[in-house]
Amino acid sequence: MTTKEKVLVLFEENRGTYYSGERIAEELSVSRTSVWKAVKALQSEGYAIHAVTNRGYCLSEEADILSVRGVTKYLDASCGFLRLQVAASVPSTNTSVRELAVSGEPEGLVLIAEEQTGGRGRAGRSFYSPKDTGIYLSILLRPEQASPQEGVKLTTKAAVAMCRALEQVSDKKAEIKWVNDLFVEGKKVCGILTEGAFHMEDGMMEYAVLGLGVNLYPPEGGFPEELKDIAGSLFSEGVNFDIKNRLCAAFLNEFMKLYLHDKADTYVEEYRKRCFVIGKTVTVLSGQKQEEALVTGIDDACHLLVRWKDGREEALSSGEIRIRP
Repeated sequence: MTTKEKVLVLFEENRGTYYSGERIAEELSVSRTSVWKAVKALQSEGYAIHAVTNRGYCLSEEADILSVRGVTKYLDASCGFLRLQVAASVPSTNTSVRELAVSGEPEGLVLIAEEQTGGRGRAGRSFYSPKDTGIYLSILLRPEQASPQEGVKLTTKAAVAMCRALEQVSDKKAEIKWVNDLFVEGKKVCGILTEGAFHMEDGMMEYAVLGLGVNLYPPEGGFPEELKDIAGSLFSEGVNFDIKNRLCAAFLNEFMKLYLHDKADTYVEEYRKRCFVIGKTVTVLSGQKQEEALVTGIDDACHLLVRWKDGREEALSSGEIRIRP
């Protein structure tokens, strides 16, 4: 660990406590000059470290800065195999993780960023990912003997897990718009994108990259014109209790419970109950075609059950739906 990393660990384990430069240097067996340089570097990266004459340095208890240490301290033992990386900005967390997957990276890599400059959503669309307003997270998974249908299950398990996580860090109810969008108070606050590669021989999954983007706070100046009617944020303004780290950990804890242990897919009933489009008329988008249908339910494979205007019934395994605000 570098001196900067050691100083950060000390601060994060003792938020709100002042340490003199001399005491830090003594505890870490480094020079006071090294401590001063480390503190300055951390402050330049956005860490809210206060410096007070005759008291020393202190990491604010109100700081909401992502860090590996900050997430790790909230993780359950079942997440011990995960390898976390945190970045201030990347083009796309899914793209970065997919590149590592192709080169043979083992399961369990988690990349979390506070900004994406080229975030991607479904059908190649861009995903708005501004700095300091959300979290953008991708996990590399290598499920054994997983069929293409398992990719849908990864998405739906992630949806349930993130709903639980959002509710753990707020007092708001989270709902699902089939198949991969999460809504709070009528606005989309989270999108999920699962991408995978499959073996040519048997069609089984080689790896999957599960990506999520969460809007925690509204961006400065509001959402872009094309998003303002649909997009929302979990909070209306910045909050002061380590939300980013807590939310990442809460999601990973909940998702790993489902991914590792829910082999019987008992989570589907919760997915069904949270899916607010059941009983509503939606527009189903398929290629260039758009057609209205009534959503009658969600089956045990998380297919969307619809009844078309001519009375035909169908179970949709993929696609996109729109519903009037």
